[in-house]
Amino acid sequence: MANKALATRQKMRLRVEPTPPIKPRNPFAALAKNRSAGAHAKPLSSERQEAKRALKKIKLTPESDE
Repeated sequence: MANKALATRQKMRLRVEPTPPIKPRNPFAALAKNRSAGAHAKPLSSERQEAKRALKKIKLTPESDE
């Protein structure tokens, strides 16, 4: 029958072995990500839409004739 319990002098130890370097899935993806340019300017259509929304928010009041 197998000895299921640890003997009194034995201690359970976790062995930490050095891990091999992790190989990236796509090595070209990291290069492309580092090379990316960043944010671009807003398109004109989005600026027009934003201006339309701003005009709708402003409450127009009639001018008084004096």
